[in-house]
Amino acid sequence: QVQLVESGGGLVQAGGSLRLSCAASGRTFSSYAMGWFRQGPGKEREFVAAISGSGGSTLYRNSVKGRFTISRDNAKNTVYLQMNSLKPEDTAVYYCAADNSLVVITSSPGSWGQGTQVTVSS
Repeated sequence: QVQLVESGGGLVQAGGSLRLSCAASGRTFSSYAMGWFRQGPGKEREFVAAISGSGGSTLYRNSVKGRFTISRDNAKNTVYLQMNSLKPEDTAVYYCAADNSLVVITSSPGSWGQGTQVTVSS
């Protein structure tokens, strides 16, 4: 398994932006699809975005399309989630995830980070 450490969460006003980062251990980072999930207060964890190992394919949940962008830097073993036009309903703990499959990662990734809190005030 790959070890994942998120950073970049915080408190932001509605309409603002944040960029989350996830640093991964290991020498085979580019072989992993990477993703982001979130869990809001009293809600189940949900898929947010995913990116293939090469970065050539991305997937998003409908509610974040056009506002969030997932990207990766394989030289730095890091995946990012740029979040713009944030809304109070984006408030959640955001988790980084990794899996060998871009399909599997959207539902049951093999590795998880510890999470980082994002709070959007109205």
